[in-house]
Amino acid sequence: GGPEVSYEVETFLAEHPQVTGVMIGEGERTFQQLCKYYVNQTGSLEEIRGIAFRDQDSGKTVFTPAQEPMNMSDIPFCYDHIENFENRIIYYESMRGCPFSCSYCLSSIEKSVRIKSPEKTERELDFFLENKVPQVKFVDRTFNCNHAYAYRIWKYIGEHDNGVTNFHFEIGGDLLHEEDFLLFDTFRPGLVQFEIGVQSTNPDTLKAIRRTADWDLLQKNVARIHARGNIHQHLDLIAGLPYEDFNTFKKSFCDVYAMKPDQFQLGFLKV
Repeated sequence: GGPEVSYEVETFLAEHPQVTGVMIGEGERTFQQLCKYYVNQTGSLEEIRGIAFRDQDSGKTVFTPAQEPMNMSDIPFCYDHIENFENRIIYYESMRGCPFSCSYCLSSIEKSVRIKSPEKTERELDFFLENKVPQVKFVDRTFNCNHAYAYRIWKYIGEHDNGVTNFHFEIGGDLLHEEDFLLFDTFRPGLVQFEIGVQSTNPDTLKAIRRTADWDLLQKNVARIHARGNIHQHLDLIAGLPYEDFNTFKKSFCDVYAMKPDQFQLGFLKV
C-alpha cells in the first residue's frame, strides 16, 4: 500500500511478480478486511474494496471498486499502548485532504477535507499532555484551512499547556485571523511551532502549480509572528517547479531568507 504503488499498480505488479496485490487509497478498513480474508479463509478478494491483484489464471490485474472514505472520528487511536514517550516525536493526524489544488501535492487529489471531531482530538491530545510527550507533529496538510477548528484546538492547547509538550502544525500563513494573533500572544515560548510552505515567490510558477497563497499577506503574517518571538517558524521552498530557473529560484531564496525564519527548508520536486 501507499502512494508509491497506488498510482502505478499494473507497472508495479509486472515488475514484482512475487507480490499478490496492492491496496489503493485509504488503507485502514481495507487492511482489516484483507486480514479477515486471510485468517478466515472465506469469501474472495473480489469482495474487498480498494485493492488490485493479479488474477491467478489469466495473470491480468483485477481492480475492485474504491473504498468508501472513512469518518475521521472512527479511526482508532494508535498510541495508547506505548508506555515510554521519552525522546519520542509523535505524528498525529486530525484531518485528511486539502481544499487547495497545488499540482505537486498528493493531498490535492482528494478535493475535500475530512476533520476529526474536535472533542475526539482534544481527548487524544490529553493523552499526549498527560504523558508529557516532547513533541506532537500534526501531519494535517493545512491545519488552519478550517479556522473555527484550528482556533479551538490552539485554544485548548494553550489552556492545557503542561510546560513540556511542543505542538507542530503545517499552516497556511495567509489564512491567519486577527483573533489567532491575540491567542498566540498568550502562548509560552516553545508551546507551538509552525511550518509554512512558501514553495516559490515567482508569480508564473505559482500560477502554473495552481497555488493561490497571498504572498504579501503571508510576508506580513510571518513578520507579525516573528516579532512576538514565542513561536518557532519553519519556511519551505521547492526547487524544480515549472517556470523556475536558477535566477528566479535565487530570488525566491532571497525573499524567504529575508523573512528570517527559525528554520529554512529547501526541498526538491519529487515526481
